Amino acid sequence: MTLPPGLSEQVFAQAVAEFRDAVGAEWVFTSDEDIGLYRDAYSPLWNEPEERMASAAVAPDTVEQVQAIVRIANRHGIPLYPISTGRNLGYGGAAPAMTGSVVVDLKRMNRVLEISEDQASILVEPGVSYFEAYEYIRERGLKLWLDVPDPGWGSLVGNALDRGLGNTMTQYRNHFDAHCGMEIVLPDGELLRTGMGAMPSAETWQQYKAGYGPWIDGIFSQSNFGIVTKMGFWLMPEPEAYATLSINTYRYGDLDPLIKLMTKAESLRMFHGNPDLHSPLLGSPGVSNVMQFVLQGPSPVSAELMGLRQETELGYSADIEAYALREQLPYWQLDLVFYGAPELIEGSRAALRRMFSAIPDATFVDSEILSVPLTDAQRDAIHPSSIGYPSLKIFAVGTRSNWNDAPPTHGHMWFSPIIPRTAEAVIEANRVFGALSRELDVPAFGLFSLPYCFFERAFTFIQNFPVTEDPELNRRTRANFERFVDVAAERGWAEYRTPVAFQDKILETYSFNDHILRRFHEQLKDAIDPNGIISPGRYGIWPANMRTDR
Repeated sequence: MTLPPGLSEQVFAQAVAEFRDAVGAEWVFTSDEDIGLYRDAYSPLWNEPEERMASAAVAPDTVEQVQAIVRIANRHGIPLYPISTGRNLGYGGAAPAMTGSVVVDLKRMNRVLEISEDQASILVEPGVSYFEAYEYIRERGLKLWLDVPDPGWGSLVGNALDRGLGNTMTQYRNHFDAHCGMEIVLPDGELLRTGMGAMPSAETWQQYKAGYGPWIDGIFSQSNFGIVTKMGFWLMPEPEAYATLSINTYRYGDLDPLIKLMTKAESLRMFHGNPDLHSPLLGSPGVSNVMQFVLQGPSPVSAELMGLRQETELGYSADIEAYALREQLPYWQLDLVFYGAPELIEGSRAALRRMFSAIPDATFVDSEILSVPLTDAQRDAIHPSSIGYPSLKIFAVGTRSNWNDAPPTHGHMWFSPIIPRTAEAVIEANRVFGALSRELDVPAFGLFSLPYCFFERAFTFIQNFPVTEDPELNRRTRANFERFVDVAAERGWAEYRTPVAFQDKILETYSFNDHILRRFHEQLKDAIDPNGIISPGRYGIWPANMRTDR
C-alpha cells in the first residue's frame, strides 16, 4: 500500500475508517486493484518509481459528504486529490499530482440540478459527463446545444476547471468563460458560492456571473484552492440552421492576410464556429478532418506533388506555389461555420466573400444550408463537436489503421504552446519546432503544421508526444518534451495546460518579476489551505510545508 507522505499506517487506517463512516464502506477503495484504476492511463512515468499513485480513493455522493471528507483530511494531515471523472487523458487523467494523495472521486455526484431552455443555462454536479448532459437535454426535447470537447466522455465541470475547449460559438467554446456560478467546498470544509449564489434568495445564479466585489471564480480553475461541487454554464440555443463557407487561397504569402481577415471577421461575429485552418497543398489537416486523416491517411496526391512537398522549406517553394495555382489546389483553406436563421447565414457569407476577395484569386465554396435538427446522415458527415454532439472518435489519434502499421502506443501527452495569431508566428513556430524535431529525431512537427484557433485572439499548437510501456523510451520522450517547453518559453510561447508530470516546469516558465505569479499563488494557498490538504502540487502550487528549495 502507498501511504500519504509522513503518515503512519495506524493514522492512515484511522482516517480510512472515518472516510467509511462518512460515505459508506463500499465507497472507500484501498485495494491495489481498485487504486490501479486511478493511475494515469497515459502516464509518461508508467511503472517508474516517480509515477504518481494514489493511496486510496473515496467517492462521495453529496456536498455534505465532501465537507466531511475534507474535515477528516485536515484532522489527519491527509492530502486529497479531487477529480470530476478523471478523463482528461493526455493531461494527467485521474492520477494525483503527489503520490500518496487520496483521490476524491466525484463521479457519483452526477445530477443535473437545474436547466432552463428560456435562459439557456444548466447547473450540474461535477460527475455529469457531456454524454449524460446531452442525453438529458435530448430526452426532454429541449432546444439547447452543448459545447463539447474531443473526446466527449469527460465532465462539464472538470473540463471547464482545466480550461478545456470546444468548437461551437466563441462565447461557449472556452468552457471556463462559459460558466456562470460555482459552489466550492473550501479547504477547511466551509461551503462557498460565487456570483449571485452568495445571496440566498437570488434567482440569477446562472444568469449573472460577477455578483458583488472581486470576481473570484478564476482562482478555482487550474488550481488547488477548493473542491467544486456545483457549476452553472450558459448553453447555446438550438439554431435554426447550420452551414459552412470554405475560403481557398493559392499563394504562400496569402497566409498573412487570411489570418488577419479571419481574426477581424471573428471579432465582428461575422461567423460563429471555431475557424479551421488547413493546407490541402501541404497535406496539413484541420480540426474537421483530423480524424479522417489519422484513420485513412493523407488524401492521395500526384507523384509530382509528393516530390514538390519534399523540396519545400517551411512549406514554401516557387515550384509548389506554381503547382497550387495551376492545379487550383489550395495552399490554405479556411473553413468557417455559421449557426442561425438561413437569411442571416446567406447575408454573412456574402459579406465574407466580399471581405476575403481582397486576397487575389481567392475562391469560395458554400455548403448547403441545413435545417436543424439535423438528420443522422447529416450529423455523421460533420465534425461532431462543431454541432454540440459528444463522441469518442478522437481516440483514433495514435491507433493503428489501414495506412499506419506502426505499433500502437500506450497513450500520449499533449504539447500545447500558445503563440500569437499571426502568419509570422506560425512560420516561425514551424521553423523552430521543425528544426528541434529533426535534431531530436521526433515526429512532433512534420512538413508544415498549422495551429488551432480555439482561442479567439491567439493560436495554439497541439502536438502529441507518444508514451509507451518502455521506461527508457519514456525517459527520452520526457526529455524531448521538456526541451520543447524550454525552447518555446525562450520565445514567449507558454503552455496553457500540461500533464501532471510537467506542471512544476510549466509554472517555472511564467517567470516575470522573480516568479511573482507563483509566489502569489502560494500566498493564496497558504491563506486558505494552511494544512496543504487540497491537491498539493497541482498546477505547480505547493503548500508551505511541502515546498522544496528552488
